[in-house]
Amino acid sequence: MHDERRRIEERVERIHDQRIKPATYAATVPLVVEAWQAPGEPVPFEEAAAAPYEPFAMDTPWGPPWGTTWFRMRGQVPAAYAGRRVEAVIDLGFVGDWPGNQAEALVHLADGTPLKAVNPLNQYVPIARPAVGGEPVEYLVEAASNPDILANDFAGPTPLGDVLTAGDRPLYTFRRADIAVLDEDVWHLDLDIQVLRELMLELGEHDPRRHEIMHALDRALDLLDLDDIPGSAPAVRTALEPVLSKPAHASAHIVSGVGHAHIDSAWLWPIRETKRKTSRTFSNVTSLADEYEEFVFACSQAQQYEWVRDNYPHVWARIQESVKKGQWAPVGGMWVEADGNLPGGEALARQLVHGKRFFIEHFGVETKGVWLPDSFGYNAAYPQLAKLAGNEWFLTQKISWNQTNKFPHHTFWWEGIDGTRIFTHFPPVDTYNARFSGEEMALAVRNYREKGGATRSLAPFGWGDGGGGPTREIMERARRLKDLEGSAKVEVEHPDAFFAKARAEYPDAPVWVGELYLELHRATYTSQARTKQGNRRSEHRLREAELWATTAALHAPGYAYPYEAFDRLWKTVLLHQFHDILPGSSIAWVHREAEAEYARVGRELEELTTAAITALGSGGTRVFNTSPYDRAEVVRTTDGTPAFVEVPANGSAPLADARPPQPVTVSGRVLDNGLVRVRVAEDGTLSSVRDLRADREVLADRGNLLRLHTDLPNYWDAWDIDKHYKNRYTDLLESDSVTVVEDDPLAGAIRVTRSFGKGSTITQTITVRAGSPRVDFETDIDWHESEKILKAAFPVDVRAPHSSAEIQFGHVQRPTHTNTSWEAARFEVYGHRWVHIGEPGYGVAVINDSTYGHDVSRTVREDGGTTTTVRLSLVRAPRVPDPGADQGRHRFTYSLLPGASIEDAVAEGYALNLPLRPAEAHGPAEPVVSVDGEGVTVEAVKLADDASGDVVVRLYESRGGRATGTLRTGFPLAAAQVTDLLERPLSRADTDGNAVPLTLRPFEVLTLRLAVETK
Repeated sequence: MHDERRRIEERVERIHDQRIKPATYAATVPLVVEAWQAPGEPVPFEEAAAAPYEPFAMDTPWGPPWGTTWFRMRGQVPAAYAGRRVEAVIDLGFVGDWPGNQAEALVHLADGTPLKAVNPLNQYVPIARPAVGGEPVEYLVEAASNPDILANDFAGPTPLGDVLTAGDRPLYTFRRADIAVLDEDVWHLDLDIQVLRELMLELGEHDPRRHEIMHALDRALDLLDLDDIPGSAPAVRTALEPVLSKPAHASAHIVSGVGHAHIDSAWLWPIRETKRKTSRTFSNVTSLADEYEEFVFACSQAQQYEWVRDNYPHVWARIQESVKKGQWAPVGGMWVEADGNLPGGEALARQLVHGKRFFIEHFGVETKGVWLPDSFGYNAAYPQLAKLAGNEWFLTQKISWNQTNKFPHHTFWWEGIDGTRIFTHFPPVDTYNARFSGEEMALAVRNYREKGGATRSLAPFGWGDGGGGPTREIMERARRLKDLEGSAKVEVEHPDAFFAKARAEYPDAPVWVGELYLELHRATYTSQARTKQGNRRSEHRLREAELWATTAALHAPGYAYPYEAFDRLWKTVLLHQFHDILPGSSIAWVHREAEAEYARVGRELEELTTAAITALGSGGTRVFNTSPYDRAEVVRTTDGTPAFVEVPANGSAPLADARPPQPVTVSGRVLDNGLVRVRVAEDGTLSSVRDLRADREVLADRGNLLRLHTDLPNYWDAWDIDKHYKNRYTDLLESDSVTVVEDDPLAGAIRVTRSFGKGSTITQTITVRAGSPRVDFETDIDWHESEKILKAAFPVDVRAPHSSAEIQFGHVQRPTHTNTSWEAARFEVYGHRWVHIGEPGYGVAVINDSTYGHDVSRTVREDGGTTTTVRLSLVRAPRVPDPGADQGRHRFTYSLLPGASIEDAVAEGYALNLPLRPAEAHGPAEPVVSVDGEGVTVEAVKLADDASGDVVVRLYESRGGRATGTLRTGFPLAAAQVTDLLERPLSRADTDGNAVPLTLRPFEVLTLRLAVETK
């Protein structure tokens, strides 16, 4: 047989694209359209319905950036359309084919009921099937003119990312608003040919099935009358039926498809727009569920459900009905799909608590898995936290974006830092926006790493990022691929069903230990520093407010614990941990609002903390310590003078005249407190840090060296820092001044000021305080650089085989060498409050109050010694998607802690982030809880969420070893229970009076529920 592949393939392509697809709608008549431009922010339907509308013609520009235009559309179904499938077809002037970052609209009936959304891949609104001639059609359409932020493919900055800078030029040109007849035979033929053609092109050149499909298509198209495509379409479909009905091979890979619509809670649009995106997508999904009984849609992020509940009650009712029918699957069990690295441990616990509770309360559904397809890496505490929240499985997708190394598994057991394992899947289709194309199906099979051990994988299908969701075309593809020779088999099912089957067939799946590090998007540890600082400080202020509110509830008669306020404030903080807000990868509008929200949260938490402490009564000045460690340190009193105090963990003490071990002396540029001696060079760097306790020099070279690097990644500006940034830099060695600014027996400080770059300045106050070896660098930057990153380096004279960095409820160790490509790829990593490096017998920690990104490297000197350098990433200056990212003022502190063990690093990390609080208050004699036992660390103290009055304490082992100890209560203890994260009992805890014995494995998280004995 002659090779006619090219002729046939080109014939199929042209006839399909140019003749069949355009014939899908057999007849159309235009709707009469009127328009009203809403002023400012979106308005409720009632206001829009009462607004004055003006005639609007097709091909008219409309929609200023971030504007809302309401269109009234009227018409009636022509008599000739009776008995046919009739739809409205609306084209707002869509650009490209991404539903989520351009014009979008929600179509309402005249009474205000949301009906369905329209976007470039979903332009229809059902009218009737079958239609009745003369049937009236009237819609009110809320159209959002959101700008296409990615229109220039990230090549340069755009002012469109903020309503304050976007201007008012119309962005779109309205193209179409018609009543149309959908020719179902042509529509189905279009899909038949799409599926067969894509499968054919993916099969091997010598695969008989490829040639069978090819010739079947060629013969079938001979039956197509190009002058009467609707009339001849049934014959073509009949000719293709044999080739479409051949069953898949018995050993064919099984793809479990689940509908999905990844909706970023903010990204290239503000939060207010996401609220509308949820209504559009969820309207489409519930409409699709009515048409396809096998349809199952998985949806995470309780926050988005709450927005719909509060703003779109009709859509909310449809969701509830779909859940009851089993077509809508709440998944994930988190408040939002949070960043996987930066939220603190307690915050991740609350993500799971608030998310799971929402689904239980509103749907009677307890989610079984963590659904995080798009976060930028996943911390190694997740397995334990997921299991403690009652989850059985974990799903992610983003690791497919790795820049260097291909992840070796798709189905595996993921083991966390404490040893907990959770069954995990990583879909080989390499997308969470699948559409069941031939290319995707072939990739899922080819890419699957578990061949020979397992036979199935998951494919979330539907358009996403900005929403959109599954379409009827995708569902039709799934039906055709259910059992088709040459292809993987598609089963649409609940993700719980997939995970149950996958685990049953592959119980001995391989194990991956430790963090799931994404070899990309490493700059998300640093971009938008003020957003990250707002999160860190909010987390610690919440801890502080909850502790003292609990104290007041137990000891201050008449004090009412602010349950509602804490619930609301936690949810605000959790929302802003979404994986495009906290990482710093959103438009300017998002980060401007985030900073304002953090300020508001901070003010309210300050009021709550002050109210709780005040409720304890007056009685002189006391100092309150929110840290889980006893403190003996210098504090600034309410009048600004320093005082040395000793305060128990989680408790308070009178402001007394405690004596420090040795006073601070300041001599020239030398600060000495008997524990550490710091020499500041003329250029403002540290020329020496002498650990006087160990009698050794800490630094191998100048310390606190500020280095300004050129920072232009290959593509994703706010997301990425590429390795070549290291090759071009300037060391900031010129200082404007080096001045002693404090010379007191309790504190000595030297201030260094520098000017550099494009008008930027940095002022650092280097402080040594009595009784502590910690050296603080209080930093004030006025930042005006572009495409730069500023790092602070501490080259330490230790031979450290690895660094240890704090993560949620523990720490991870990372090699300081680059023996393998996996190690070399970790050239920028994250940590929370501290990074520790050490050799046997000696260690050094670098502490911070709001910095996450850092790198650790190792070199061997000519004298044979080893220098291990920790460099903090302080601030960046990307221009996309926010051209003003990080510009302006930054204030933060980082510290050097010589002679530090891991436990010292943990304690000082808490101390720096939870400053002592002097206040005019009485305070109880004992803390609510106190703990003895090395490594046993209290993370949260609060009242139980059910308002029972029980005290909930969350603690963990923080050193990485086994720990025993005792928790003692400052109140009469009636009983104690071990609970899950949702405060549900798991087992009874032993008690001895007011004491609870503790035994913890390395990094174990333990939640105790303590009943208060009442008289």
